[in-house]
Amino acid sequence: MDAKAQKKLFDALRAVDTPTICNALEEARGVRTATGFTTQHLHPTEPDAPPMVGYARTGVIRAAQPAVGSAAEKKAKRVGWYEYVVSGHGPTVAIIQDLDSNPGTGAMWGEVNSTVHRGLGVLGCITNGSVRDLGVLAKGFPILAGKVGPSHAFVHVEGWGMPVDIFGMTVVHGDLIHADRHGAVVIPHDLAAKLPAAIALLARKEKVILDAAKKKGFGIEVLRKAFAASEDIH
Repeated sequence: MDAKAQKKLFDALRAVDTPTICNALEEARGVRTATGFTTQHLHPTEPDAPPMVGYARTGVIRAAQPAVGSAAEKKAKRVGWYEYVVSGHGPTVAIIQDLDSNPGTGAMWGEVNSTVHRGLGVLGCITNGSVRDLGVLAKGFPILAGKVGPSHAFVHVEGWGMPVDIFGMTVVHGDLIHADRHGAVVIPHDLAAKLPAAIALLARKEKVILDAAKKKGFGIEVLRKAFAASEDIH
């Protein structure tokens, strides 16, 4: 996809919320699904932020125990993550799985990391781990986190580029992600270009029902007719 086509597609995807994307994916597939999206609550640091639409950069962390290795090895991993998250085709979204038995013991995401990642051009982060520094996080860098906590404990990156799982959403490097205050969903690359048309179709179908429900005299018979009219829209 060239830059112009990507911008047009991403603008269309950012114009709607994540639940709408989930609905549009069902329309594009022709079938419902119970996979591909987060299924537990994530705390949004910027609930009114526009949706994130970008390519996944995956990583895994731990915080309950200190990192293993020499000082040089630890430094290399820390810098290596930053190099990785901005590599390749963008824009990118950091997708971080906390592997501890109690995810969120220590927060990777706070004032410093949010500011660094935003400065590097990363759109935001989705993690089952924790976030802290709520009053001083980088503005314009939305984070969806499994919990809020006060400490970073022994947090460290253990690796990157592997498949991760965020509350039921399996993500691999390069997946197209759509996320907002509701949660996140993976958009299969082969369906992405079909979504603007699916979104428009669903809006037309829903409008018939919504308009009927708002009119005076609305009742079961009117609802039946509205459902039938909606089903006739293709």
